[in-house]
Amino acid sequence: GAGKTTVFNLLTKFLQPTAGTITLDGHDITRATPAKVAQMGVVRSFQISATFPHLTVLDNVRVALQRPNGLASQFWRSLSVLDRLTPRAEELLRMVGLDDAKHGLAADLSYGRKRVLEIATTLALDPKVLLLDEPMAGMGHEDVGTISKLVKSIAADRAVLMVEHNLSVVADIAGWVTVLQRGEIIAAGDYGTVSNDANVREAYMGSEHA
Repeated sequence: GAGKTTVFNLLTKFLQPTAGTITLDGHDITRATPAKVAQMGVVRSFQISATFPHLTVLDNVRVALQRPNGLASQFWRSLSVLDRLTPRAEELLRMVGLDDAKHGLAADLSYGRKRVLEIATTLALDPKVLLLDEPMAGMGHEDVGTISKLVKSIAADRAVLMVEHNLSVVADIAGWVTVLQRGEIIAAGDYGTVSNDANVREAYMGSEHA
């Protein structure tokens, strides 16, 4: 492949680099643990939706809120722990447009809305840097539009690094585009610059590894 998922694994420290450095807010995190990097605000949303299907939409977000609120060890002991997290969970669901489904099971959501729920659970961790791995993969046109608007709103107050193949989505929401081919950066810049780059045109028309 091009190396996109490898980049995410390096940033979240599930892979260790063999050369170079990785910095976050001026701090060297090259040898940091995955837990430390997560504590510093680097949060990853995976390509495959990762929610708890047999919990309600609201409870999925309340579970995610445990860690930043220091309540992970208390979650199963008392319903009052859940109740404490409800206002923030409901706020996040309103933010992403899922407040109408909060009492339904995650399993009953459409595929697109499951991806929205997953983004809500990542936002519960209050990320400084949000890594989105193909959040629109497998979606219909309407769901793609919904997620695109959501990503744009999220990016207003945090860094978002997104892997995406849909060029219309990239053109719509990306402030900076980096194109990888076989593990190498072949172009970087705004969409207009990158889309007219000869190397990018060759990669998209002549190779499956971009």
